[in-house]
Amino acid sequence: MKKLRVFASNSIRTAMAELVPQFERASRNRVAVSYDPAKILLERIGKGETADLVITGSGAIDALVKQGKILAGSRRVLARCRVGVAVLAGAPKPDIGSVEALKRTLLRAASVAYTQEGASGMHFAGVIERLGIANEVKAKAVRQPGGLVGELVAAGKAEIAIQQIPELLAVPGIELVGPLPAEIQLVTVTAAGVFSGAKQAAAARSLIEFLAAPAAARVIQAKGLEPASG
Repeated sequence: MKKLRVFASNSIRTAMAELVPQFERASRNRVAVSYDPAKILLERIGKGETADLVITGSGAIDALVKQGKILAGSRRVLARCRVGVAVLAGAPKPDIGSVEALKRTLLRAASVAYTQEGASGMHFAGVIERLGIANEVKAKAVRQPGGLVGELVAAGKAEIAIQQIPELLAVPGIELVGPLPAEIQLVTVTAAGVFSGAKQAAAARSLIEFLAAPAAARVIQAKGLEPASG
């Protein structure tokens, strides 16, 4: 039995939680997954940490290929995801149907949760700057480096959570309001790649193929991502 080591971004965590056990049963391999925001993953890899497979933003995969850390021929797009808004389950859902409506909602909210290191949090920080409401939102922001900020809403520590939709759907006790308006949306393309020095390169490639298969695509979609190929 082989042990496959995987680094993965948090956006695909809920899908992996269901798919990894299926792969283990089918392949008789063991899979150990380490999850982090993409920025932290890249910092870890930059400091010399390695594994067999990494699943993160396609831009990061491309950069790692150029650095010689990921095998170019192993790159595979698995999914796309968008940033959304969530509130406490049962609470009135605010209007986020347009940029102006979202702006009003953010100004009216008592508190807003988003990450400091995650892709969605960094994007949202740029959005509120563009909208001219950065000071107002930052004054009532509830932030953490990574993890599931929806948990802050579920715990009553924030009124609204902004994060990638799969991460919001992973939190019990909150409800998705919807995606950010298209004009200010961030679509993250998630891709996989095999490390150049992978000890289990063949098993890593098998896991990529498994995650790109139609059966896995149904799980990926159910977890709030958009299956993709290419």
